[in-house]
Amino acid sequence: MNGRSGPVRVPFPDVLDPLTSVRFFLALGVVLFHFQLVWTLPEASIGVLNRARLGVDAFFILSGFILTHVYLQGDKPPDYRQFLAARFARIYPAHLFILMGMLALVLAAPLFGVALEQGRFNGLDFLGTLLLVQAWFPRESMALWNGPAWSLSAEWFAYLVFPIYAAVGLRLRDRPWVLIGLAVALFVVLDAFYRWTFGIVLPRAEDNLGILRIVPEFLYGIGLYYLGQRWAPSARQATFGALATTAALLALMQIGTDDWTIVAMAGPFILSLAMLSKAKVGTWMSNPLSLFAGEASYALYLVHIPLLMIWRNAAQTLLGLPGDYQMGLGELFILLVLTLAAAAAIHVYVERPGRIWLRARLGSRRVDPGVAARSVLSDQGEPF
Repeated sequence: MNGRSGPVRVPFPDVLDPLTSVRFFLALGVVLFHFQLVWTLPEASIGVLNRARLGVDAFFILSGFILTHVYLQGDKPPDYRQFLAARFARIYPAHLFILMGMLALVLAAPLFGVALEQGRFNGLDFLGTLLLVQAWFPRESMALWNGPAWSLSAEWFAYLVFPIYAAVGLRLRDRPWVLIGLAVALFVVLDAFYRWTFGIVLPRAEDNLGILRIVPEFLYGIGLYYLGQRWAPSARQATFGALATTAALLALMQIGTDDWTIVAMAGPFILSLAMLSKAKVGTWMSNPLSLFAGEASYALYLVHIPLLMIWRNAAQTLLGLPGDYQMGLGELFILLVLTLAAAAAIHVYVERPGRIWLRARLGSRRVDPGVAARSVLSDQGEPF
């Protein structure tokens, strides 16, 4: 028993390399999901890719897990102002850079003979995307200034209400199964509401009240973190767990299992990767290249749709192709390479320096060293 007369906790190490590296594959899955909508691969052969869009749900679970690891180690939640400053510095530089790039492209499109759908890129949606509130309200269409940014809107909402998550998590941290049960119950209720209101399941919510999608999944990540604190697997057990959950998740995706089951399975998958670090299992996921790819995954996630839009509009304008033309695998390979290169450049030259600059100006001048250290660590493993 510990000093709080609760279950024994076995802390995670400060750095969880596998949770950083896996971000790249989750983001790449979302990228390939969008690419396969316009390529020539037979539908029957892309079960995993069709379900890869649920990588966003894994991101939401991972976010709850990592922010618990960083900010909810003691008995009190972090300073709210410092927390929001760190989160804003984390997500906003790359988002603003790409959004401004989209604005420049939309304004320049008529000069290059590219006809955009009337009303598709409008001022109200631009403002909502700029303020990261585009997924907070009911709406019938997407805010197309940068489609993937809807999940940033959901993340920002979770950051704003983090004190509520912190209060619940700290109160129930010795009963992680209760936290997980609450997350499941909340998911069931919100899913029923979403299906009754909009006719589709909650894991398909995006701009239209997409914040409802993160609410239970973020809590799920918190519960999984505290559950993992109670276990101390051997290296063999941790390795087997990671391999088993990965294989199970990929198999469920390939056979087209329902969204709820895949989202639920993403939790054990994330926890098993964290257990690799706890058991000190060395893997390729601690390789510097893997870690860099994971760190750049946020830029990859944000930039892939704008680049896909530019590519296809250029092909249609220059080559006279129809708007619904299918892209060949060679063409998609070239586009993917360019997208990866652009993501790496944005990460190095925009995201990193922008984060440092904002933190220097938004952070408190009198910051507790422990809080400062946790703020730095919050960049590892967290997708947004």
